Amino acid sequence: MIHCSFRPADVIVTGAGPALYSPQDQEFRFVADQNIKILRGRLLSFSAAPQGPEDVDAYWYEEDGALLVRDGRIAARGSFAEVRAAAPETAEVTDHRPHLLLPGFIDTHIHFPQAEIIASWADQLLDWLNDYTFPTELKFENKAHGKRIAGEFYDALLAHGTTTAVAYCSSHPNSVDAYFEEAEARGMLMLGGKTMMDRNAPEALCDTAQSSYDDSKALLARWHGRGRAHYVITPRFAITSTPEQLAAAGTLLKEHPDCHLQTHINENHNEIAFTRELYPDAGHYLGVYESFGLLGPKSLLGHCIHMTGHEMQVMRETGSVAVFCPTSNLFLGSGLFDKAAMESAGIPTAIATDVGGGTSYSMLRTLDEGYKILQLQRQRMHPLTSFYWVTLGNAAALSMTDRIGTLDAGTDADLVVLNARATPPMALRMETADSLSDELFILQTLGDDRAIVETYVAGERRKPGSIKEH
Repeated sequence: MIHCSFRPADVIVTGAGPALYSPQDQEFRFVADQNIKILRGRLLSFSAAPQGPEDVDAYWYEEDGALLVRDGRIAARGSFAEVRAAAPETAEVTDHRPHLLLPGFIDTHIHFPQAEIIASWADQLLDWLNDYTFPTELKFENKAHGKRIAGEFYDALLAHGTTTAVAYCSSHPNSVDAYFEEAEARGMLMLGGKTMMDRNAPEALCDTAQSSYDDSKALLARWHGRGRAHYVITPRFAITSTPEQLAAAGTLLKEHPDCHLQTHINENHNEIAFTRELYPDAGHYLGVYESFGLLGPKSLLGHCIHMTGHEMQVMRETGSVAVFCPTSNLFLGSGLFDKAAMESAGIPTAIATDVGGGTSYSMLRTLDEGYKILQLQRQRMHPLTSFYWVTLGNAAALSMTDRIGTLDAGTDADLVVLNARATPPMALRMETADSLSDELFILQTLGDDRAIVETYVAGERRKPGSIKEH
């Protein structure tokens, strides 16, 4: 038996600073065979969206920091000296210095079946769906195919430092099973669901309002809350759903208010015009979803580019989340997301890759393209704000800050280790870097999967090709 005066993970109190103990610290005994390890590095975590380096209450940085990880969760954080002193002598130390250690990246909108069609030449949104997406998704009735693509999909996420994502599967239940089975094998916290679509797509890809409800209900019962899996009610968008199907999605959401819902809105002008033809009485695009009870704090609305003032008011009133997909918006020529307008209106925002319309699995590349889109609108985003967004910001958009997106004690040990000198151009630029903010901006602007030293899922190394020593 190893003794250590340290509080259990579920009662450790940590704030924005590096303190290890609360005033009510109590004796805790570590058992020798518990899975206990120490990860050493330069720690960075957030408690709010920083407006700049002087906003020190919004983030926590420890130059020589450490995390004590026990059974897949963060038991403590602080300086290495403090954590080492509090841990059992037998705890293995992995030293990632001089690299940064952050919460794992979170991707709030991605299409798992579209892994095969990323970087396919296309015109705009509706052509992309008809020419590439629908034919590819037809393959996912075959579960073996789904499992193979899921394996590639998760390897790509982990190689790019992403530990949690919110995904659209195909309309086939087999695709959902493949998606969650492969996530479960890797221990990942993943969200996703069967795409509901009963019109304006190939007949073999369409379900019905009733079958989509029944299939979603069964999949939800099988997967939601199993391990780290979270089911998401997933009507693709208004164009591919009849009123009856959107009503079924609304019923599912009422029956399972702990589930998220995801869909698309106001991405493309032709999409908006077609939606108006299909739902002439809705008043506006968002009114379609509003009328079927699909809006709320757990509703993730992809794109939100061409929003009316009234739609933004409804978004704010319902707490629905606007998901920014920069590489996809540029690739498909959809338009520019107005982050400042969203924030001014009090609308929660998230950021995502939207693979395969999006052109990279990397949240670093996504931040870079997002920065440029905002620059075109005279909106500046500080690098500290960027890294808040892909960690705690996206976790907050998912109402999951108690689990992910932070280095707080008691949360899941999903982590990414970043090397700002990963390539010769990055190393050269780092010779003149004079601050943490500068380093983060270099990572955001020049970084990709080569900058990912390691990805941890529940405290275990999961980057493809990981080795014990670096």
